[in-house]
This record gives sequence, C-alpha cells and structure tokens, in this order.
Amino acid sequence: MEKLIIPEGYVSKLSLLETQIAIKKIKDFFESELSRNLSLIRVSAPLMVRPESGLNDDLNGIERAVRFDMLETKYDVEIVQSLAKWKRMALGSYRFDTYTGLYTDMNAIRRDEDLDNIHSIYVDQWDWEKIIKKEDRNKDTLMQIVKQIYNAFKSTEKYLESLYPFLRNELPEDIYFITTEELLQLYPDKTPKEREYLITKDKKAVFLTEVGKKLSDGTIHDGRAADYDDWNLNGDILFYFSTLDIALELSSMGIRVDKEALLSQLTERNQMHKADFPFHQDVINEKVPFTIGGGIGQSRMCMYFLQKAHIGEVQSAVWSEDMIELCRKNEIHLL
Repeated sequence: MEKLIIPEGYVSKLSLLETQIAIKKIKDFFESELSRNLSLIRVSAPLMVRPESGLNDDLNGIERAVRFDMLETKYDVEIVQSLAKWKRMALGSYRFDTYTGLYTDMNAIRRDEDLDNIHSIYVDQWDWEKIIKKEDRNKDTLMQIVKQIYNAFKSTEKYLESLYPFLRNELPEDIYFITTEELLQLYPDKTPKEREYLITKDKKAVFLTEVGKKLSDGTIHDGRAADYDDWNLNGDILFYFSTLDIALELSSMGIRVDKEALLSQLTERNQMHKADFPFHQDVINEKVPFTIGGGIGQSRMCMYFLQKAHIGEVQSAVWSEDMIELCRKNEIHLL
C-alpha cells in the first residue's frame, strides 16, 4: 500500500458510465490512427502458447508465466506475457508485404506484478509488428516509426479535447529522443526511475532508447529480454502524467533481433540454451522476416487522456481489499 499515490483533492472528471463511453471512443479512434499511420491490419492472436515453443516472453526473466495443463491434449500451456515473438512469426506465415504489418488486442495475466496506480495483474495492450528490410535496421527507421506512433497520440488528444474540452493534456508538438547512456550522464546521481521522471517532467514526451544495453557504469537502465528487441535499436515512450506527477510508460518497442544481436544478447544473459528453440532457430537461419514492433498500453493510455488516478478506473481487475478501501475513501472508484 505504500506504493499507492493518492492525489490531493482528486475527483474524477467523468462518472463511471461516462468513463466507459469515453474509453470506447479513445480506443476506437487511436486504433484507427495507429493502423493508418503504420499500414497495419488487425488479426487474431493467441491467449496461450506451449512453453517449449519459445514463443512466450520472459520479460525481465524473473516473472512466472501462468501455466496449466489441458485435459484434452495432456500437455501444458502458458498464458502469453507478450506477443513479441509470435507476431514476427505470424508476419511470415501470413505473407505480409514489406512495410506492412499487423496489430492485435493482447490480453495477458502477469501474476508477479507489484500492484499500484499504474500496474495491474491484467495487461491489455495493442501489440503491433511490421516488416522492414535488413538495411532498415537502424536508428533512422526507429525514430521514424516512433514519430508516426506519436502522431497517433497527438491526433487522439485533439479528438478527445473536441469531445471533452475540460480534459486538456500537455503533449508537446514533438517527442524528445534520448539514450539511456545520455540520461545517465545527465543525472549520474539518480536512480533509473528518477532519471525517467526528471527528463519526462522537463520534456513532457520522451522516447528513451537503448533499454537493456549495458551502461558505462556497468548497470542497465531496465531489463529487457534478450531474444526479441535489439538493445541498440529499441526504447520506451514516456509521457509526463501530471495527475500522479510521474513518468508514465505508454509503449515499449524496438527493431527485433537479427542473428548477430540474438546470439550476442543471449550470451550476455547466459541464456544460450534458448538458441535451440524453434523460434530462435528461425531467427538464426533468417526464416522469419526482419521486423519492428511493440506494445501500447490501452488502459494506461485511457488513464492518461481521462486523467485518472488509478488504472482500476479504466479496467476491471483484481485488487487487495486494503487498496479497494483506500481508493474508495479517496474518491477513486475502481471498476
């Protein structure tokens, strides 16, 4: 409960019913903008995968996937933690053209999540992925895609303000780019989260690049699985969220690993055993396309635009009784 932020004098600007209506409007509009800006087609995606496929995401490597046995098949399956690897495989299977791609509604359960204002055991996001050429695996491509996604956020902001003029936000005209190493040099005496807060409060919208890459002080800014993003070509979209006075991560994305990046990153994390998984063999043998992709948090985006104090105000999940009671006493009405 110490992690729960209670904004002083907080009152939601929309009722519960108005909130539900606004959530639908935001999601529909943003989804359309994202699809148009990135040339994406919506597809269906799995809720579960077999563990031995190597398709599930290890996130930071310590989170436990939800696993259960199927009566019919007699083997275990896992609830996906993200679709980073599945999307890349699907692009090849569906024979998408270069510079086109897919997006899907990704729903997951992260059983080991620490719950607070912005973290829930239930994850809902748009997962997207598009095909690029091998020669496009560079920072110029990454920055171009980030700007296209940011334009979708900006369009959504303008649309929402036309419907609800009292919901004015603070997105700047352009998103600011900075590497994790540059951020370390800027705030050498701060923790990674403190650095994110300071730069995001200053710039309002930030793309923090090279997440997972070892820094000059021997640490990493934040954990990233070794087998999907190239740590030199990835990043997070962060917005300053004045309702909670925090840096709010809206998206994690990146250009995906090729053979060289995969083997290098698996070696660094002492995970070379994964190189024998079917998906990883396909990457090594270039049987899957070169891609860029990521996830965009649906509930977090709704939190931001609707200026909500708790993610439970825009999604229905499970919370401790203590958190429910504390929120109720402070006019934070969880769904």
